[in-house]
Amino acid sequence: MENDIKVKSFHIMGIKNPFVQIEIQAKDKEFVLRVDEEKKDFQITKGDQIYILTTALPKKSHKISLYYLKKKEEIFLMAKTNTFLRRVFYKVCECFQKFFSFFGAILVTLGKGIHYFWKEYHFLVPPKLWGKFWKDFKVRVRQRGVKSYYNPFILAEYHKWILESEEKTVIKNLHYNPLISVLVPVYNIKREFLEKCILSVLNQSYENFELCMVDDCSTLEETKETLKEWAQKDSRIHVCFRKENGHISKTSNDALKMAKGEFVALLDNDDELTKDALYEVAKVLNEDRTLDFIYSDEDKIDAKGERMYPHFKPDWSPDTLLSLNYICHLAVLRKSIVEKVGGFTVGLEGAQDHDLFLKVTEVTNKIYHIPKILYHWRMIEGSTSMKIESKSYALDKGKIAIENALKRRKIDAFVVRDGESGYYIVQYEFKKEPSVSIIIPTKDYVSTLKTCVDSLISKTDYKNYEIIIMNNNSVEKETFEFFKEYQKKYKNLKVWDANFEFNYSKINNIAIEKTKSDYVVLLNNDTEIISRNWLKTMIGYASQSHIGAVGAKLLYPDETVQHGGVILGFGGVASHAYIGKSRNDLGMYGRLKVPYDYSAVTAACLAISRKKYLEVGGLEEDLKVAYNDIDFNLKLLQKGYFNVLLPQIELYHFESKTRGYDTTTEKFKRFQLEEKYMYDKWKDALENDRFYNKNLSKKGSFMLKKK
Repeated sequence: MENDIKVKSFHIMGIKNPFVQIEIQAKDKEFVLRVDEEKKDFQITKGDQIYILTTALPKKSHKISLYYLKKKEEIFLMAKTNTFLRRVFYKVCECFQKFFSFFGAILVTLGKGIHYFWKEYHFLVPPKLWGKFWKDFKVRVRQRGVKSYYNPFILAEYHKWILESEEKTVIKNLHYNPLISVLVPVYNIKREFLEKCILSVLNQSYENFELCMVDDCSTLEETKETLKEWAQKDSRIHVCFRKENGHISKTSNDALKMAKGEFVALLDNDDELTKDALYEVAKVLNEDRTLDFIYSDEDKIDAKGERMYPHFKPDWSPDTLLSLNYICHLAVLRKSIVEKVGGFTVGLEGAQDHDLFLKVTEVTNKIYHIPKILYHWRMIEGSTSMKIESKSYALDKGKIAIENALKRRKIDAFVVRDGESGYYIVQYEFKKEPSVSIIIPTKDYVSTLKTCVDSLISKTDYKNYEIIIMNNNSVEKETFEFFKEYQKKYKNLKVWDANFEFNYSKINNIAIEKTKSDYVVLLNNDTEIISRNWLKTMIGYASQSHIGAVGAKLLYPDETVQHGGVILGFGGVASHAYIGKSRNDLGMYGRLKVPYDYSAVTAACLAISRKKYLEVGGLEEDLKVAYNDIDFNLKLLQKGYFNVLLPQIELYHFESKTRGYDTTTEKFKRFQLEEKYMYDKWKDALENDRFYNKNLSKKGSFMLKKK
């Protein structure tokens, strides 16, 4: 066996229906599987130097052998025999694993419960709360022991979701049937994949379409022959052959010139539409004919047509689009607007679609997202879908496309590429620093406050700010000594009294009414700054006219994520995404590395224009402790603003320490009232988070929902 190939597991399972699953660690290898010397097809999932091979076995099969290809020669790796006893053994192991997983879930939940009871109640838990805690305990054990969601990046689980949950389209007569021109730039694609692409359009349940295909001077004869043959077979196929190679932007523009449709759909020459893709688009247009831009969810298929790696997208997210082309496929645009913005930009090949989407969304906000997979992006060697590094030039062109968009919008900013995710970060600039007030409510626990203030002063790469400490009923001598010392030491630090019953909303509202700064930052006293450019970056985003609240990535002291954006309806009213994930985790499609739009961000560290804060009435004072920041974010969304998470900005969050322990039922009663307030006021928003796809689970963040 070669040193760069390691068979990590080779399991033959299934008592009634045997199958084999092999996990291999290798780099850029092709594998062959033989069953009793006969070559056997298999499903393959490819990750970062990890291959998982899966296939069903005949019941009477005996020997399963694994090989890899080296210069077309099969090199033996490993073999195992298929026996009934072996399969029974793996079944028993699976049962034991489930049992210990369930038992482990009990221990983990119990351990977290003990920690929570100590931190919040010092074990003096009010009797009326025990019923609620017992119910929560049972639910959490069930969820940990038996997963209530599917992982979209595990092939078997995604296939289960497809079978159980993918909705079938009900075809109805439509009153409005616009002509949709499907644009396909073609270059040196094999007949097999080109024909699959063509057939996916011809087999559409929606019939009012045309297929505009332009060959970019292919050197592969079978490509040209396939186009000619199909153009003769169906009058809806229009083919043009370029006389010189002009690359994808020129070729796409030629296809656009051919199009007679009111709308154009973009399709790559090796990809496929689902059967009802165009019908779903037309159905949406029947509900709203003013729409200019419609996009859908997508997944990938390998050379054998095996579906994998789904992308369930948020609704329209302008800041996310500046971080990456999250829209991608399927994209259907009003032709007149595409022509208005100049079509596909020559010179931005590889990022031409991203550039087009940025241009189109500058002239229209009539954008709609269909939360269904309508497009299969084929993974073949050399395809961007297979590995983004295979078209590294596209990453450089993507940066230019975003820079061009910022110039068109007359926004002073620069763009950098995140080295880990490969996506982009926009850094907004300003000629003169606007004034900022940083509001920190506190009550005693001076060592905690001192950590926060010291980190703020020593690590803030920004000059024009003031710190306003809102003192809420402090009583300890050390606290007042700290106030006196730091006010004397730092002229931009002030202490204002808010000596009334704790009300987080009221404390901040009083401070912001009193201050006159251009921007305000709500900051918990139990935080510690990590990123030196935190304030400049957050204020840069908060200064954009379309942005409301700006949040940061918060970390526990053990370097795991405490806040990575807020998901509405997750675990109740709302909850943080990616809790407990490693600080270095990329997040799905870079969500823990580059800016993303979310419905809400936590007020533990939140920046916003003071004008916008006052425009929505500040924090709701009826919500004294819980959900006031969620309510505030939702009011901003209601006004048409977008809330943004900046995961490149990091702070430690040590969790609330200064309110002490409440061992009465008052805390629970207040929580129930505040929860009811949110459901009464925001029921629809909580059930339908615009920035969290409806196919995703509310029990596991960015996992697939089970029926």
